[in-house]
Amino acid sequence: MLALLSAIWLGILTSISPCPLATNIAAITFLSKKIIHPRAVLLSGIAYTVGRMITYALIGTLIVTSLIKIPVVAMFLQTYMNKLLGPVLVIAGLVLSNVIKINLSGFTLSHHKQHSIAESGLFGSGLLGILFALSFCPVSAALFFGSLIPLALNNKFGMVFPFLYGIGTGLPVMLFALGIALGMTSISHWFNKVRMVEAYTRKITGILFIVIGGYFIWTHIILEWIIQQGQ
Repeated sequence: MLALLSAIWLGILTSISPCPLATNIAAITFLSKKIIHPRAVLLSGIAYTVGRMITYALIGTLIVTSLIKIPVVAMFLQTYMNKLLGPVLVIAGLVLSNVIKINLSGFTLSHHKQHSIAESGLFGSGLLGILFALSFCPVSAALFFGSLIPLALNNKFGMVFPFLYGIGTGLPVMLFALGIALGMTSISHWFNKVRMVEAYTRKITGILFIVIGGYFIWTHIILEWIIQQGQ
């Protein structure tokens, strides 16, 4: 149960991280300017959010299923996954804690292409969500590839993890879309509050990853090596 909740939390943390959060808010604000009726704004926001959720879920599922179904890879993961998980979590934790900085830039869309896609209705909103989801920032890449995928591979319910992660990424965006649809005037204040909270939650999550990764390194690498030397 804790592992499943962790997948949702990683999705939420991804969505409120600076780069994805700014992208989400800019995208939904941009979409709202193209629409007059609040109901249409909300539907457009939902379509954008669903596009992001489906993208993350499909990418994660494809990676997990591909690795599991290849016999050689599956055997390797079954043998060494616990040993690999420790260093991977530590590195992901260091990235989240901003100790390690990675210069990772995804593709960008020109304003002309954004206008063309946004004018395609709900389909265009969903497509915009898909395209922006593919543009990974360092933090989102660390959370997705460095945290979610290893945890999914190390759990018998791993196939569900990408879908839960996708739901997590959609929750904050959905709330923001609802706020715009209802005409909230304190969106910028809420945005600043989320940024402040994200800075703390990301660092706390990073520290937890380092601690958990250290435990895996001690248990499955160092301790096993000590036992083997004593035999």
